[in-house]
Amino acid sequence: MPAVTNPNQTGPLTGIRVIELGQIAAGPFAGSLFADLGADVVKIERPDGGDGMRQWPPLTAASAPSAAFSENFASVNRNKRSVALDLKNADDVARLKQLVGVADILIENYRPGVLSKLGLGYDDLRAVNKKLIYCSISGYGQTGPYAKKGAFDVTVQGIAGIMSVTGEAGAAPVKCGVPIGDFCAGLYAAYSILAVLRQAEASGEGSHIDCSMLGSLLGVSALQTSEYFGNDVAPVKMGSAHPRNAPYQAFEAADNYFVIAAGNDKLWQEVAAAVGMPELADDPRFVTQAKRAQNQHDLVALLAPQFKTKTASEWLAEMDRRQVPCAPINNFADILHDPHVAHMGLVKPLELPNGAVTKTIGFPVSISNFQQADMQPPPELGADNLAVYDDWLGQNR
Repeated sequence: MPAVTNPNQTGPLTGIRVIELGQIAAGPFAGSLFADLGADVVKIERPDGGDGMRQWPPLTAASAPSAAFSENFASVNRNKRSVALDLKNADDVARLKQLVGVADILIENYRPGVLSKLGLGYDDLRAVNKKLIYCSISGYGQTGPYAKKGAFDVTVQGIAGIMSVTGEAGAAPVKCGVPIGDFCAGLYAAYSILAVLRQAEASGEGSHIDCSMLGSLLGVSALQTSEYFGNDVAPVKMGSAHPRNAPYQAFEAADNYFVIAAGNDKLWQEVAAAVGMPELADDPRFVTQAKRAQNQHDLVALLAPQFKTKTASEWLAEMDRRQVPCAPINNFADILHDPHVAHMGLVKPLELPNGAVTKTIGFPVSISNFQQADMQPPPELGADNLAVYDDWLGQNR
């Protein structure tokens, strides 16, 4: 097997070959986690337009006349290569199977059953490469009553219970502003693949991973599901408040909102002192964490008028002085220009295929002995057809 992979990629996963049959968010995000750490991720796209996210705005044009390029697409497809194949064409399917024969991992997020009809299901490709780790990401899993049901992030947030605990009490349902169904599934998929990769290297046998958005969202809802299992009552939405802690929410200051999290008795005593009401710390309604949570409507009614007497920045300075966890309510413009984010080195330059230079968030975890190289541009559709065949198979075709 040729040793050459993507020559532009280095990192802990260098040498790992990933085929991504991914579109929009969940599959491409999982693939990007591998690409950021050095794996050679080859994105397989249909020749007529490719991944639908290529058309998502904002579309950034270069100064010279050239096609505009999607910033959304770039954010989850940097550091990858693109091969354009028509999966309904027998010759292209045969070419894909050649790549599968030397791949380590395949990630796909087609609707269950689609790839099997094309001769590209797990059993089909295991016959080509028994060591292949084949990860299927879908809304509801590969089997069961909902398996064939269409799924997008918002619909899975709804069915998974996320929307029932998001937003203000009594208000209309709202989704989490970040597409957590897609991205949690991508994280679970990548984690599971790496776990199975060790097993495959030792045994020579791959696996089929069935990763659902529904299961992933229930997995990260551990506190809410355990609350229900413990008391047989479904959790409800509480805005920014917490069912087991108080004061632990956003408050309105004289000019803006800010958030505090007094997560234990000592921190609560500091908050009571900060607002000039130290006697509240000894009030029988508020002496323990459980009591404060139980009586938080009374607690908020007492604190809210005090917080309106100063600006948010003044309260944040006071809470920081007292070591009470607190934060401003930032928008993304605020946090992306924050000095701590700059210190962490999270914002990276990213050149688009049309020559325009934008920014992106790099791999957000610091790993000793690994310095992420310069971001490679997201690929133009089909830009790497010849290079990938040459690198992986030692042949141009």
